[in-house]
Amino acid sequence: MDQIDRFSRSRLLFGTKFEKFKQTNILVCGCGGVGGACIEALYRTGFVNLTIIDKDIFEITNQNRQFGSENLGEKKVEVFANKFSGIKPIFETLTPEFIQNFNFNKFDVIIDAIDDMKAKIALAKKINDINLNSKQQIIFISSMGGAKRIDPSKIKISNIWQTTNDPLARKFRSELKKINFSGKFDVVFSTELPKCTSLGSFMGVTATFGLYLASYVVQKICEEE
Repeated sequence: MDQIDRFSRSRLLFGTKFEKFKQTNILVCGCGGVGGACIEALYRTGFVNLTIIDKDIFEITNQNRQFGSENLGEKKVEVFANKFSGIKPIFETLTPEFIQNFNFNKFDVIIDAIDDMKAKIALAKKINDINLNSKQQIIFISSMGGAKRIDPSKIKISNIWQTTNDPLARKFRSELKKINFSGKFDVVFSTELPKCTSLGSFMGVTATFGLYLASYVVQKICEEE
């Protein structure tokens, strides 16, 4: 008889590849509207070896888009850790200093769902340096701007140097050039022009950004021999 549990449908879809999911060590940086959706999708698919980093609590303004935001006043990382057995929460602010001193080498996949530009730059540089200077090749993908948009069909994946209509990605590229960054990594972005100037947001887009991140990881792991 086939095994029946919470991952039965994943096993039917992925077959023998599913066993690799449980062995893949993933770090998700940021547990907001994008990162939270990514965490939900990865864990429910079978990626149970998850570490998550964020130093934020759920606030009332999160409730239009963020998974777990019914837990007002609670730490985001703790909410996900309590919901999904085995998730390792780290309640820390993702500053450039923290990133410089943190050990990323133990992870197979690192997902950037950070809002802060300085932290995004530091993380991209750190992972690029690891991949350049060791046999280890960490899978890395970064989320660009999911706010201010309403059309999830405009979401794409490309490398950081080839996005369009995304002000955050444009700023990211500019900052990378300032530090003479010559690497290349993939990003999730939207070709849709922003609909407002403030940080208005729609879960249909922010959550889809997170699902794109999760799908990217699934496909990369399935491609491996």
